[in-house]
Amino acid sequence: MNLTGKTAIVPGASRPIGRAIARKLAENGVNLILPTFDWPESITEMDKEFQQQGYSFLSLPVDLRSEEAVQEMIAIVQERFASLHILVNNIERGGMPVLHGSYDLPHNREQWDLEIATTLKAKWLLFHHCLPLMRESGSGAVVNISSISGTTGRSGTAAPFFNDAYSAANRAISSFTETWAREAAPSIRVNELQLGLIRHRHGEGTRGWAAMSTEEKSKIQEQCLLQRTGTPEEVAAATLFLIKDADYMTGSILRMDGGFVLGNEKVPPMPQGVLGRE
Repeated sequence: MNLTGKTAIVPGASRPIGRAIARKLAENGVNLILPTFDWPESITEMDKEFQQQGYSFLSLPVDLRSEEAVQEMIAIVQERFASLHILVNNIERGGMPVLHGSYDLPHNREQWDLEIATTLKAKWLLFHHCLPLMRESGSGAVVNISSISGTTGRSGTAAPFFNDAYSAANRAISSFTETWAREAAPSIRVNELQLGLIRHRHGEGTRGWAAMSTEEKSKIQEQCLLQRTGTPEEVAAATLFLIKDADYMTGSILRMDGGFVLGNEKVPPMPQGVLGRE
């Protein structure tokens, strides 16, 4: 897809992963609609950076869990840009057990519903209300940003990061990806980028990572075949590939976790075998 002059919605651009994705698209000539909600200091920083870079963007306060708010945003997009070609479905809210503790605690009374509403429902609302305008605009691409928590759940070395509702929501996203690929075909492609531990998301630069012991961090690094966490810039590069270059891919779920799910099981030398000793 030639990206020059195309229009994209990128939620979460005030935070590192969304910011890296939005930046990468803007560098390729894309007009950006950036729905924002919380993190006011990060929003101000994002606006300042993108203004200084001369990017074409519109930053809007939107609660993406609200159907009415999403519809109002799409109306603004249609009025301002008259088209929509790209949706990067990068919205989630996951309480880290290492930070939040059990759902039973008083301060977590609304945490379960928040994780489901933000990680799952908001993604559905965005796709559902973006699709008609994307169809009118011609060809396009959707990238669902999800998590390997849908595979691992709250278990193993990832347990401090992935809450139960967050994990369940991320498993459901893969169902969305495949259903939406069928629904949007043939003009709109829908793919999923399933992330492992990324810096500023579930790795370094988060309160959860800082709360862990050196031993716990070391075990997580050892779990990754690549022996490190990922970067927002690597996520942005993979997202750009799915949008710009993966013209024959739709309904695909790509795992980008440095080999975390595969784990650190070693491949032993090939045994001689019983027959070889006869």
